[in-house]
Amino acid sequence: MSSAIPSISHSAAPVVRVPPPMAMLAELTHRCPLACPYCSNPVGLTPGDEELSTEEWIGVFSQAADLGVLHLHLSGGEPAARRDLVELTRAAVSLGLYTNLITSGVGLTEARINDLAGAGLDHVQLSIQGVSPEGADRIAGYRGGYERKMAVANWVAATGIPLTVNAVCHRQNMGEIDGMIELAIRLGARRIEVATVQFHGWAERNKAALLPTREQVERATRTVAAAREKYQGVLVVDYVPADYYSKYPKACMGGWGRVGLNVTPSGRVLPCHAAETIPSLTFQTVREGTLSEIWYESDAFNAYRGDAWMPEPCRSCERKHIDFGGCRCQAMALAGDARATDPVCIRSPLRERLTRETNQLSATPSATLHYRGR
Repeated sequence: MSSAIPSISHSAAPVVRVPPPMAMLAELTHRCPLACPYCSNPVGLTPGDEELSTEEWIGVFSQAADLGVLHLHLSGGEPAARRDLVELTRAAVSLGLYTNLITSGVGLTEARINDLAGAGLDHVQLSIQGVSPEGADRIAGYRGGYERKMAVANWVAATGIPLTVNAVCHRQNMGEIDGMIELAIRLGARRIEVATVQFHGWAERNKAALLPTREQVERATRTVAAAREKYQGVLVVDYVPADYYSKYPKACMGGWGRVGLNVTPSGRVLPCHAAETIPSLTFQTVREGTLSEIWYESDAFNAYRGDAWMPEPCRSCERKHIDFGGCRCQAMALAGDARATDPVCIRSPLRERLTRETNQLSATPSATLHYRGR
């Protein structure tokens, strides 16, 4: 898809006043034993020798706390690939940050989970790819991954650390949502996030195999609604619906540079996970500037704040302070211009074309999965 909206330079993006960020995603590493075909990390991964050191990460956490960040999400890749994970967690806790470990579970042992609990880890978010060892391991591209996840969930439960199950759903496992919710109950999770795959990174390469059908999406929506009613007070069921079948786009990240920020393994500071897919933007690293300077003053973070950047119909739309024009990275991927109205929106001039292409793609699915890094 393409857009007639001309590209512009962001070298003089106006500074828009915003509050401090509430959350930071620390992508400690891109190293990961899994090879998930829906991985949203960049296709070009950061090598281990370019990752921030222990001391650098602790310095970033300190800056984040000073900036006003409350929630720190320790992610990857697989954060357990970092030998200093316990040390980093302890440092973050000492700075008053609420710590959430986002993990596949692979690389964690019972002793290490106990050490993380001792360091003060507040929460664990564990990914699952399905409800059976065969199906889950096929999606993850890692034999034995499912059994390790089950063990990790039990070890976490034994420490008393709250657990969230993260279920990324797509055409290959959309019929297992009921089972994944029941699995979360059995594992003692307090929350499950049923998240339809977002097509960035490796997922974009696998769209023909991962894009759900409209029927699957409608069934998933009904399943989630029923589960919310059935398990009210027992399990919180979060739901990220399929973008391509929605009438309006989501307020991605709560709006560009409004709520949170990401730091990549090499220290690049981003407004969202996929922001580097926008070639017109240049992102600074924590080795080049402070988090505060980057958050408040950088051209990249100010590029899509406010509404001055918006084209029509966004600028005059009553929803512009609800969805903030939708996802800039999705606009880049589908329209070829990050300034375009998110093509998911029914008011986008590209919506009809997106619907047609989505219907064609979902009607002729591919069974071939291209695994991350292979």
